[in-house]
Amino acid sequence: MYPLLFRAVLSRFDPEFAHHAGMAVIRVLGVPPFSWVTSALTKPDRSLSVDALGHTFPSPFGIAAGFDKNAVGVRGLAALGFGHVEIGTVTAIPQEGNPKPRLFRLIEDRAVINRMGFNNDGADAAARRLAKLRRGAPNTIIGVNIGKSRVVEVENATADYVASATRLAPLADYLAVNVSSPNTPGLRGLQAVETLAPLLRAVKNASGSTPLLVKIAPDLADEEITAIAEMAVAEGLAGIVTHNTTISRDGLRTDAATVESAGAGGLSGAPLKARSLEVLRLVRSVVPAEFCVIAVGGVETPADVQERLDAGATLVQGYTAFLYRGPFWGREINRGLRRR
Repeated sequence: MYPLLFRAVLSRFDPEFAHHAGMAVIRVLGVPPFSWVTSALTKPDRSLSVDALGHTFPSPFGIAAGFDKNAVGVRGLAALGFGHVEIGTVTAIPQEGNPKPRLFRLIEDRAVINRMGFNNDGADAAARRLAKLRRGAPNTIIGVNIGKSRVVEVENATADYVASATRLAPLADYLAVNVSSPNTPGLRGLQAVETLAPLLRAVKNASGSTPLLVKIAPDLADEEITAIAEMAVAEGLAGIVTHNTTISRDGLRTDAATVESAGAGGLSGAPLKARSLEVLRLVRSVVPAEFCVIAVGGVETPADVQERLDAGATLVQGYTAFLYRGPFWGREINRGLRRR
């Protein structure tokens, strides 16, 4: 039913409006008795559990950052069968993000272009919601993705990240440092190893015992990716997230005029599949077996998730395909993995 609903109804709405409408439904599904019924239909089989980052994940498949920026749909997403939820990106200072429209579907490519710009309610608001979640849903695994506040100059980025980490790390199961979004001016420049290493060192000190990961861009050269991965191991990080959205527009089926009209922003979805596997294999080739690698990008089917796991991913995340597969996507992935 969902593909028909998407084609006939949802695809006609503005993508950001449709996302917020869907999130309203997800929030309802996280409240008893709806959550009890939903969980009964979607709960992952125990054979899918994964031990990583000091926790037991009920499934290797979770929701990537960007879907639930403000920690408002965590319970509903967990009820829908996702093994973890990475909220954010959260910034120390609340911000509205970039002007609308800022989210665009490329339906023929099963992809999305976004230039959201880290729109979120800020670290203090996220901390209050996470504290409430910790009381009401203590077993849900929640990662927190943090980024640089737009009003903060790049040279002051470390203090800004440290402020977010200090506030949020005690409430997170793991923390991911986002230095790879294409939608915040100057942010990707922080990926240079000589800049990134001291930043991560400071954030790690502020995070205490909470596992720390870094999220990189797929557009980096291979040698830059291996350098970051090796540095992350040397700095004692718990893992790396491969990867964020891409600024590339290569190989798209959607007509060029439509792509051009969407403008700047990060591309996510099916077109990232090949590069996602390349980056994953590259990172896994230079990090220890116990180092956590979370694979993101171009994931839609159980076969896609299994391919990432076979290539060395510890955990796998998705986002864009939720738009095209619907609310029972997590159940579909988990059942497919169990059969495999």
